[in-house]
Amino acid sequence: MELWVVWLIVAGILFVFEMMTLTFYLLWLGIGALAALAVALVAPEDILLQVVAGCLVALVLTVFSKAITKRVRSSKGFKDAVDEMVGKQGIVMENIDPGQYGIVKVGGDTWSATSKQTLKTGDRVFVVKRGNAILEVEKQGGD
Repeated sequence: MELWVVWLIVAGILFVFEMMTLTFYLLWLGIGALAALAVALVAPEDILLQVVAGCLVALVLTVFSKAITKRVRSSKGFKDAVDEMVGKQGIVMENIDPGQYGIVKVGGDTWSATSKQTLKTGDRVFVVKRGNAILEVEKQGGD
């Protein structure tokens, strides 16, 4: 099998996983794999050059996207949609015990959640706080 085909397969796999994770890191790696593919078409025998080109492209994209992302997030009027989750209502999909994780549905999305209260499947809750990927919820109407 030609090496450029391998790079194409690697890029495709990375793009598919990126669509599932939405982190942009795999996107940059996928674009790096496409850069390695381009080098493989020009210099099919130089595997080291292909790997270095792919790594450099992925590294440059990662470094520059961090600066751009930071600038956008600190700009006036920027609101992260996930930050707006605080105060929204949801429903418990999987029991939550204090100190343990469960699952809640807020809007159309399911989230891992924790609570200081024992919550049962079907309980209506509201979001008190949001961590990176975990919501803190409380039962509507208090205890």
